[in-house]
Amino acid sequence: MIYDDITDFAAALPPMQALIGLDLGEKTIGVAVSDSFLSIATPLETVRRKKFGVDAARLSEIIAARGIGGVVLGLPRNMDGSEGARCQSTRAFARNFDRLGDIPIGFWDERLSTVAAERALLEADTSRRRRAEVIDHVAAGYILQGVLDRLRVIKAQGASA
Repeated sequence: MIYDDITDFAAALPPMQALIGLDLGEKTIGVAVSDSFLSIATPLETVRRKKFGVDAARLSEIIAARGIGGVVLGLPRNMDGSEGARCQSTRAFARNFDRLGDIPIGFWDERLSTVAAERALLEADTSRRRRAEVIDHVAAGYILQGVLDRLRVIKAQGASA
């Protein structure tokens, strides 16, 4: 099931299962995973895009191997908040992926996630070549960490209500 609202996505998540965060690009998919306590995102790998079926098979392998309970896709909105062609492509990917299994899929505004990842890698004095290799899954980590932080707030609000 696909959820546009992060609160609805949070309600659909199974307990004590990790999340996977994806930063979809034209040539690559950055992949990050969380722990089962949903506290920290860890960049995992960058998948070179081929055909949807091949990409989905690799992602499904990761989901099965790590006991993933939900998928977060970075939604590349324009700076004014509107949705362009890249958002449509991301939503199409979500619809196709949703047909393959029964796992909650949510979206997270990814504006400036790549900028933040690039800045962190520069601060870590990462070489230009190494930055090019890891930028996508580091950006996926930023996207996923944003969701985890929001889920913590949602949970705290639910506990205090």
